[in-house]
Amino acid sequence: MKPSLLSILFFLFAFHLFSQEEITEKEIYGHIHFLTSEKLAGRYPGTKANDSVVVYIFNDFTANGITVLQQEFEAMMRKDSSTVKTFNVIGLIKGNDPILKDEFIVLGAHYDHLGKSGDSIYYGADDNASGTASLLEIGEKLSLNKEKLKRSMILIAFGAEEQGLLGSKFFVENPLFPLERIKMMINLDMVGRLNEQQQIFMGGAGTFPYGVELMKSLGKRSNLNPVVHVGSVGGSDHVSFYKKKISVLGLHTGGHPQYHQTTDTLDLINLKGQVKVSNYVYDTIVALSNFEELFFIYQK
Repeated sequence: MKPSLLSILFFLFAFHLFSQEEITEKEIYGHIHFLTSEKLAGRYPGTKANDSVVVYIFNDFTANGITVLQQEFEAMMRKDSSTVKTFNVIGLIKGNDPILKDEFIVLGAHYDHLGKSGDSIYYGADDNASGTASLLEIGEKLSLNKEKLKRSMILIAFGAEEQGLLGSKFFVENPLFPLERIKMMINLDMVGRLNEQQQIFMGGAGTFPYGVELMKSLGKRSNLNPVVHVGSVGGSDHVSFYKKKISVLGLHTGGHPQYHQTTDTLDLINLKGQVKVSNYVYDTIVALSNFEELFFIYQK
């Protein structure tokens, strides 16, 4: 039996009241500050700086009681066709339902960026240090409130997205969990620039039951203005999952002139807005984890 919208809203209300461990601007800032530091030189795949990011994510998951796995893979660089070694970092939080714990919801964000051009660094604060920071903070909150999760959670920090979604492609072709048990993939890519209209943009809300209704209802509760597309799936790592007939939701806070420029810096991040977006995604996950049934719906 599919859940009614009323029951969805009941879960949202209950979990919102009793959730623990707040996501804070200070924590978001700390993650992005590290990820955009000059010593990481734009987080280019195959570099020691990239490996430092992998260690950072691994340690953060571990510190928050999240089981951690790594996937090593080879990535071909677009600029010179060289092949380098990089990683997906994968966290697991087990659900509590005797049956539904064997199904999974994936929350993902890519951590890589474009490296340097001469002496200029592509800092990638919004793209995608913001998504990585939210992944870590939502993961921490989920781990502290895992009794609310019927389904299990897979957290994935993808490598080499900027080179052609390579980390997510590798994961779905070499899954560490049966793909048929992955019922949903939520992707965070550029979530740090919430505008004055409080708009959070998303594609894929029609690929799972009650998706449009759920995301709009959550938006009202979170004082956000969701721009919800039933389809419009393309653009980032969630595409790799959609091609495997897995329901997806790709979220972002909109484009800007600093996209793929050296001016995409921490000072332009809307920290208060990113906290709101992160809590919105957290509430979405808790609700979806408690759906009686999740299934794929094709959208053009």
